[in-house]
Amino acid sequence: MESAAAAIGRLVVDVPDYPEPGVVFKDIMPLLADPQGLAAVVVALASAGRDERGDVVVDKVVGMEARGFILAAPVALALGVGFVPVRKAGKLPRDTHAVSYALEYGEATLEMQRDSLIDGDRVLLVDDVLATGGTAAATRDLVAACGGSVSGLAVLMELSFLPGRATFGDVPITSVVVA
Repeated sequence: MESAAAAIGRLVVDVPDYPEPGVVFKDIMPLLADPQGLAAVVVALASAGRDERGDVVVDKVVGMEARGFILAAPVALALGVGFVPVRKAGKLPRDTHAVSYALEYGEATLEMQRDSLIDGDRVLLVDDVLATGGTAAATRDLVAACGGSVSGLAVLMELSFLPGRATFGDVPITSVVVA
């Protein structure tokens, strides 16, 4: 089987000046459409929810809107744990916690349903790209507000020229590819 890093290199497409000038968007849609590439990526991301013996060490996988939860759902299945989506404001029914934060090119608000986690749940965060860390940090705050604790963050790609990793302190970060 092809490695996850090789699949990302082969299938992720850079789109310059999207969604605005100066931003290089990482389009993962070709990766999602490739069953072997997607399978390799799910295995690599799920490894962040296991210890060195291969035992599952998380209770839930939380995926961030929108590409993060496309990846997080199969990761949760691979680990045999529940999946929780974090959505943009106004997209979830029932009571939610909300956190507003700065993006590399704007501002956003994320929400998580208040009853998504049980007090003490150990959570693996999953997203496609770690850039400035704003989305992941906002999601970490939502997990805490719901009674959980973040055990790790797993991403397809980490943009090392941006300060995302610094926003997480001692939380383990698994990056399939660092650019």
